Amino acid sequence: MHHDNELNSAFQRLVDLMAKLRGPDGCPWDRKQTSGSLKPFLVEECYEVVDALEDGSPSKIKEELGDLLFQIVFHARLAEEQGQFTIYDVLTAIYEKMIRRHPHVFGSEPLSTERDVLASWEEIKRKEQSHAGRKSILEGVPNQLPSLLRAHRLQERAARVGFDWSHLNGGPAET
Repeated sequence: MHHDNELNSAFQRLVDLMAKLRGPDGCPWDRKQTSGSLKPFLVEECYEVVDALEDGSPSKIKEELGDLLFQIVFHARLAEEQGQFTIYDVLTAIYEKMIRRHPHVFGSEPLSTERDVLASWEEIKRKEQSHAGRKSILEGVPNQLPSLLRAHRLQERAARVGFDWSHLNGGPAET
């Protein structure tokens, strides 16, 4: 286990490396990239992580997670250059979101089952400003997901609020 200072230093080295690659004396290819030009690489890296997880090789998983993290740092750097947000903002936002969405861990709301946790999660999301304009629990499932995966995600969302089937050709599941 690494100490906080080592972890902070390792992450900062990656952020600094990205700044150097995008800087005036950096890499011509990296300097030319935009969030649009990087989209295919981001998607590809996600699939490579999934493949590595399927293979189960810790060294491959570590490598592919690193490649995905690099894409995240790259996109955050592009946003910082445009004055939109920084990697610090990304880290702070996800930290705060996870605290807010886990009141059963960080607050006083007792939840004992996975079903209770998922229902609470959806209710908390519904109340968040970023989800305030949504009229349906199905909104927010990415349109770019492959069809079968998107259908699965839509069904999962519906099941979280009690709309599920006990078997393929039957009626609603018992709740």
